[in-house]
Amino acid sequence: MRNSFSSIATLLFLASVSCVSAREVLLQGNGKLARWKDGEIVWEMPWGGIHDIQQDAKGRILVQRDMHEVCAISPEDKKVVWSYDAKTANGNAGKALEVHAFQALPDGHFMIAESGVGRIIEVDAGGKLEKEIKLTVDHPAAHRDTRLARKLANGHYLVCHEGDGMVREYDETGKVVWDYAVPLFGKQPADGHGPEAFGNQTFSSLRLENGNTLIATGNGHSVLEVTPGKEIVWKLEQKELPGIVLAWVTTLQILPNGNYVIGNCHAGPGQPNLIEIEPKTKKVVWKMEEYERFGNDVSNTLVVVP
Repeated sequence: MRNSFSSIATLLFLASVSCVSAREVLLQGNGKLARWKDGEIVWEMPWGGIHDIQQDAKGRILVQRDMHEVCAISPEDKKVVWSYDAKTANGNAGKALEVHAFQALPDGHFMIAESGVGRIIEVDAGGKLEKEIKLTVDHPAAHRDTRLARKLANGHYLVCHEGDGMVREYDETGKVVWDYAVPLFGKQPADGHGPEAFGNQTFSSLRLENGNTLIATGNGHSVLEVTPGKEIVWKLEQKELPGIVLAWVTTLQILPNGNYVIGNCHAGPGQPNLIEIEPKTKKVVWKMEEYERFGNDVSNTLVVVP
């Protein structure tokens, strides 16, 4: 708590954290795209696997289809009302390509990270190429070049490179201005997707207001907060939360109350798909445990904030 808070205000804040109201979540799992609210599915439609999910200013749900087409879905009639097929557009015909990240930008354009091709592009609503940024990839592979990527407020791009085990920040020209190699902490890599696997295949990252970077390490089973000088100043480890074992750590979301929402993919039955923690205390204030309904591959979620 900040020093300026009174003791009464602090107690009230703690009470509010402990009594989290119902959460509403957009997610995909078991062949369906769904809106889940406090234990019930309130909206759903058939849809395959995804690696990113957003909701734009118009209320449309943004997801990938077959890992190469970015789609905007109208929730009212469950129809695709806009799409961009990266596999056929802007010089990509015939190339090995996958899309694992995209972003609706404030100017109405869309940012799309193209794995395999090794670039980030920005297109207008008609699919016209407006900008192209070449990516640095040490171990090129269409399925693993990138995971989540986001354009920052300063115009730079923060990109998770799964195959390289790296987070890289690119400026507007494509120059790498900051990077971070996700550490193995002295452990040996182990294949697999569940809690027994291990590696540094980072999935997502967020730039914090203090200038640090929050990183979901994927099969590293952890979340790290790293300074611009690459010092780890906060870490959530695999078995640090009581009764919870982290597997492939995917989604990262910061709620208006400052809490972190963390995706726990491939964790198996009896484990939550999604966890909300108060970062200072690492107290679990809410979780979604829906293995039976959504399966073991809930990679991306979005807590819908009113």
